[in-house]
Amino acid sequence: MKITQSDFIISAVRPEQYPIDALPEIALAGRSNVGKSSLINKLIMRKNLARTSSQPGKTQQLNYYRVNEMVYFVDFPGYGYAKVSKTQRELFGQMIETYIRDREELKLQLLVIDMRHAPSKDDVLMYHWLKHYNVPTCIVCTKADKIPKGKWDKHVKVIKETLEADPRDHVVMFSSETGLGRDRLWEVITEAIGT
Repeated sequence: MKITQSDFIISAVRPEQYPIDALPEIALAGRSNVGKSSLINKLIMRKNLARTSSQPGKTQQLNYYRVNEMVYFVDFPGYGYAKVSKTQRELFGQMIETYIRDREELKLQLLVIDMRHAPSKDDVLMYHWLKHYNVPTCIVCTKADKIPKGKWDKHVKVIKETLEADPRDHVVMFSSETGLGRDRLWEVITEAIGT
C-alpha cells in the first residue's frame, strides 16, 4: 500500500464527534503498551503520527487517523492499566462497546496482542465481545522480532487457544521494528474495506 496522505483528525469521546464522511473504519484494540501506536505508524510509514507514549493508559479517547482519504484507523484507549480509575475504566468500556455495537462504518477490528505473552483476561473479553457483536476481526501479534523465528508458531498457537479464536479470523504476525506483516495486514484491511 502506497501512502500518499495521513492525518490525525480528532480525539473523540462521544458519537456526535465521530467523522461523518462515511469512510470505512478499522479500529485497534489492545492492552496498554501493546504497540498500537507503533503499528499505526508502521502501517502508514510515518514516524510519529500516532503518538507513542512511555506512559501506559495515556490514550483516553478514540483517536481517528485518516489515510489516503479512503479509510480511518481508530485507536481505542489501551485497557488493563492499573493506574486508570475504576470509573474511568467503566467509561472507556461504555464508549468502546457503544462504538463496536453501533458504528456502521466499522469494517474490521484489529485485536492487537503482544506475541511474547498469552492473551490477558481483558484480551479474551474483548475478543468475545467482538464475536458477540459479529464484528469482523483480525488478530495482530505484535513484537514478533522479540521472539526467535523458530518459536513463532508455538506463540501463535497459545494466542489462538487462549482466545478460542474463530479459525476464519485472520492472524497476522507483525513487527513495527522490521516491518514484518505490514503488507499482509494491508491486504486484510483492503479486503475488509472492499478496495
